[in-house]
Amino acid sequence: MAVLLPALAGVLGAAVGSFLNVVIHRVPAGLSVVHPPSACPVCSSPVRAYDNIPVLSWLILRAQCRDCGAPISARYPLVELGCAVAFVGVAVALGPQWVPDLLFADLLAQLIVLGALLYLAAISIALAAIDLDVHRLPNLIVLPAYLVGAVALTAAAIATGDLVSVSRAAAGAGILFAVYLVLALVAPRGMGMGDVKLAGVLGLFLGWFGWDALAVGSLAAFLLGGIYGVILILARRARRTTGIPFGPWMLAGAWVGILFGEPIARGYLAAFGLE
Repeated sequence: MAVLLPALAGVLGAAVGSFLNVVIHRVPAGLSVVHPPSACPVCSSPVRAYDNIPVLSWLILRAQCRDCGAPISARYPLVELGCAVAFVGVAVALGPQWVPDLLFADLLAQLIVLGALLYLAAISIALAAIDLDVHRLPNLIVLPAYLVGAVALTAAAIATGDLVSVSRAAAGAGILFAVYLVLALVAPRGMGMGDVKLAGVLGLFLGWFGWDALAVGSLAAFLLGGIYGVILILARRARRTTGIPFGPWMLAGAWVGILFGEPIARGYLAAFGLE
């Protein structure tokens, strides 16, 4: 079972990644993600089902359209592979802990949380790619995440009676939303409302995993974003006044908090003799 779950997560991730390519392309343009079917942007030939196998089809077709030979961007297999790897990583690191005396309610709660985290991983990839492309975090992706996260985490809490975690998640959402709202009002050129809305979603998940995760995930976003900005300035690809998409770093920081928040916080406190 310990091997089966990551394997299933990887297959699911690759399939979801294929859909994310459609989302990344169409949502910013205001297009439907279900109609019309995928087609070559050059010759308009529909993509055949057997040419739509994640990663493999791109390799078999040698990164070219079957009909007109137009090049197919490497982003497509990278998104599919990246989503598969992300799903496997989440399943291994945060999936159910298989123990002989595991109660059904605990197993159910862990599976629900895992599903919510896989959803978060998927939208993280889509939002990061879109923000890098067009400097936007579409409401169509961000806002439903509040409902998905709230329903899933509440259901998990009810299954185990752990109302403290879901209360902390709600507090995390409110705190991070408020912090980013203040930043957006004080410095509107450096922080957009899309970042504010995303902050609430990330605060919801970080709060579920604890105050350490919330603190580390919040600070990691600014640290990672700052490092990226410095690198761009040193490489002369940006100036101090250049706008840099912050969404990808918010998402990366949140995952640092979710995965490593507690050990990082403990290490920090221990380094100063506070633990």
